[in-house]
Amino acid sequence: MTRHVVVRVIRGSPHRKHNYTKILDIFRLDPLNRPMLTELDKRIIASIQGDIPITERPYLEIAEQLGISEKMLLGILQKLFDNGVIRRFGATLRHQKSGYEANAMVAWQVDETDIDTVGEKMAAFRAVSHCYRRNPKDDWPYNLYTMIHAKDEASCREIARNISAETSIDNYTLLFSREELKKTSMEYFPTDDYD
Repeated sequence: MTRHVVVRVIRGSPHRKHNYTKILDIFRLDPLNRPMLTELDKRIIASIQGDIPITERPYLEIAEQLGISEKMLLGILQKLFDNGVIRRFGATLRHQKSGYEANAMVAWQVDETDIDTVGEKMAAFRAVSHCYRRNPKDDWPYNLYTMIHAKDEASCREIARNISAETSIDNYTLLFSREELKKTSMEYFPTDDYD
């Protein structure tokens, strides 16, 4: 059985150019049902998996770089979305530059029979940007993870307490980020292949 990741995208003003980067989320399909990607499909995915231009018509600019019309680009993007290859477009907030100085991954121990219901409740919290189910280990019982963003660590703890109260999950631990060593979006088709 395939489990879907519950993700909440943080959105904000597009005018704050330096606080955002566009992300492309490619959905992993069953290999037997995966649609074949053309070379143009791959070039299009490569062109949109990084930052998109902050212009009045970003898709026109991308289409011109690819040597196709904007209408063709949008049509192919729609086809890729309809086929489940592209799941969503989203903006990623650079939280440190926006006044959110603390973030914590909260590891929760949730009964497996309740994981979907609890995951949906946790993902609905405004301060939660990511919510994942992972397999527990013998010495690490946690199987649901949320990423919480707030102004300070005390606020992160308060948010976790609120989530705990709302979901009746009381076995959890907070893991605060201390230093960002790397943060990038996955490149599924490196742009070097298409230069």
